[in-house]
Amino acid sequence: MQPHRYVACDLGAESCRVILGTLEDDHLATEEIHRFVNDHVTVFGTLRWDVLRIFDELKKGLRQVAVRGYQIESVSTDSWGVDYVYVRAQEPMITCPYHYRDPRTDSALERAFAVVPANLIYSETGGHFFPNDTLYQMLDDLENRREILELSEQFLNIGDYFNYMFSGVRRAEESLASTTQLFNPQQRKWSRRLIEGFGLPARIFPELVRSGTTLGPLLPSIGTEVGLQGTQVIAGCSHDTACAVAAVPAEGQDWSYVSSGTWSAMGTEVAQPIINPKCREYNFTNEIGYGGTVTFLKNLVGLWLVRECRRQWAKEGQEYAYDQLTKMAQEAEPLKCLINPAAPRFVKPNNMPQKISNYCRETSQEVPRTPGESIRCILESLALLYRKTLGEIATVTGEKARHLHIVGGGSKNLLLNQLAADATQLTVLAGPSEAAAIGNILIQAIGLGHLGSLADLRRVVRRSFPIMTYHPREPSTWQKAYEHFQKLVAKS
Repeated sequence: MQPHRYVACDLGAESCRVILGTLEDDHLATEEIHRFVNDHVTVFGTLRWDVLRIFDELKKGLRQVAVRGYQIESVSTDSWGVDYVYVRAQEPMITCPYHYRDPRTDSALERAFAVVPANLIYSETGGHFFPNDTLYQMLDDLENRREILELSEQFLNIGDYFNYMFSGVRRAEESLASTTQLFNPQQRKWSRRLIEGFGLPARIFPELVRSGTTLGPLLPSIGTEVGLQGTQVIAGCSHDTACAVAAVPAEGQDWSYVSSGTWSAMGTEVAQPIINPKCREYNFTNEIGYGGTVTFLKNLVGLWLVRECRRQWAKEGQEYAYDQLTKMAQEAEPLKCLINPAAPRFVKPNNMPQKISNYCRETSQEVPRTPGESIRCILESLALLYRKTLGEIATVTGEKARHLHIVGGGSKNLLLNQLAADATQLTVLAGPSEAAAIGNILIQAIGLGHLGSLADLRRVVRRSFPIMTYHPREPSTWQKAYEHFQKLVAKS
């Protein structure tokens, strides 16, 4: 089999990567070509994304690919969900896009429900209520920046935006569109009912396309600038979670997943959306996956908690590497104290170690005294949150998982993997760590006819990347810990 080569532009809220993938004889090899830090910029007290800098860095990565002399068949971008860019004619953007953590939407849910009832929003979209979703950001635009909406021809979510910048073609790929809470997953269309109900201009909603759609070649100016010719731009799964779930190396149906990183997206793969009062109570969302599947999931706070602790300690003059923090946590006393990671205080930045200490003090627990104890508290609490979420998934679907797949950058945290096995009492299969980029690449391969199906994609993943297995330990200890955790959640 002749090798096929593709490029994934995999954008995360903390770091971004340009990754070269080579598919040959049912085996995928990946190579990180370029990595750069991604973080918000503060402009007049607001949090924004510097998308033009990101675009420049992506082109830098493509140039580094081009100098190798390979024929690159396609390129595709995936990203986090909900955030978006307004565009008009040849303007690369109308305004610098907001970061989803900007506080402008803090009271957005209440304002939205006063216009359209919550039960109607959920029945239309099957989407969780997350105040930073595209819908609520746009309602703030409607209230406070109407002139921006009037100037704009269309909006594009982040991954679709960069596919547009490379190809000149504006399309909304449905996996990313399904993160907006303006998309109907049953009809696979924008929700006209919500667009009209909230008074949003229908013209700004781009044409939808299915995952794996070829948009066209790189713009001639881009091809000349980066040194690539004949390369197609593909709208694969523009949402990084959908890419990561596609790359879960699973067989059969009895599994759940965690796409572990800044956030922990935890769920299962189903054939049709599940939209009912119990799903709404648990705040599950129905997002579109590759091949018409539904990634039924809940977005949980993830290793961002560790990142925020590390950032605070650095401010205080103590620099710790992530591996160093994990080692310190491994040596700390187990199950000394727990937090409810889903509590609102832990979703916002600023002095996370102090927030953890305050929570433990308020709930009459021992307070962490060292960085290792704080990190262990976070990881054990995340593992117990996984167990709680698995129980909710089983309640809603009627199916109990026998295996838990952990993919994404968080799968490299060996301590968290073992704690997840212990807390859930399930076998944990960890890897691949670059699942979003791998899914991105192999969806391109399907789109170009080099692979046949999602099952073929997962077979390639199993053949190409090591998967580590973790077996559960100490069931009685973790049962007691879970009972304590449930009480903390109830108080929260």
